[in-house]
Amino acid sequence: MDELRQRASQAIDEGHSIIVLSDRNVGLGRAPIPSLLATGAVHHHLSREGTRTRVGLVVETGEAREVHHFALLIGYGAGAINPYLALETVQGMSESGLLNGHGPDYACKNFIKANEKGVLKVMSKMGISTVQSYRGAQIFEAVGLEQGLVDEYFSWTPSRVGGIGLEAIEHETVQRYASAYDDIQVPGNGELSLGGFYQWRRGGEHHQWNPDTIAILQHAARTDNADVYKKFARLVNDQSRRIATLRGLLDFKRDRSPVPLDQVESAWEIAKRFATGAASLGSISKEAHETMAIAMNRIGARSNTGEGGEDYRRYNRR
Repeated sequence: MDELRQRASQAIDEGHSIIVLSDRNVGLGRAPIPSLLATGAVHHHLSREGTRTRVGLVVETGEAREVHHFALLIGYGAGAINPYLALETVQGMSESGLLNGHGPDYACKNFIKANEKGVLKVMSKMGISTVQSYRGAQIFEAVGLEQGLVDEYFSWTPSRVGGIGLEAIEHETVQRYASAYDDIQVPGNGELSLGGFYQWRRGGEHHQWNPDTIAILQHAARTDNADVYKKFARLVNDQSRRIATLRGLLDFKRDRSPVPLDQVESAWEIAKRFATGAASLGSISKEAHETMAIAMNRIGARSNTGEGGEDYRRYNRR
């Protein structure tokens, strides 16, 4: 990382106005620095030196393939991104006849357009209307990164729960490298893993929504059986303790003295501050919409109906 930053400074001293951060040369014996880490490192290093405005950053990476990836790279200083591996994959799918006869150029344009629209959607949610304002704004919050790493490479990004550092990132990078290149040297052992990042796969990444939890929830709903639902709730809560959620990292302090009840706010008063998420009639079913409203009315809380409002048949006529 130090060498990468030094070479960026040297490029500016030599009069270059564009720096390309590329992982194209990855191969046997060469594992890539994660593109976001490299981008954040160079961006903040040059900002500290006071030379960031003298150069543009172009990121050429095989990692970027989703809207979130592009949003992060731009948010941490990238002025342009070349997702070469994603584009080559789309081109290969087209040439293999997997895209309903659409040609490579058409398919790649669709991929680019879809991700551009996705980034615009992210920007609009933050009230930002131009890429120039979004670039380098780093309007993110880190989850699972230690503060020292964030301060060094993603400065001024909130990180409230701590997490892994540079050594763990290096370890994961080496693991990915090994899974990609070790198999190549073994004939007949070049199959890709199923992954399981987006949905459950046997032997893949852990998901709270898996065949067991879904089956139990469906059984509870179809039989209206409270005991079965409690079994579902226990299973989900137990999984949260397996570090599937942030709340799985938390626990109650049990060594504290009880607070006198006359100093505790009543449940009724606390519930008044509850509110449902905005959900218009039509975005969810009539039954779900009414159930949410009934629940909020019963506890004295607020039911947020969203932009679409309530079903007019529920209005009180005077």
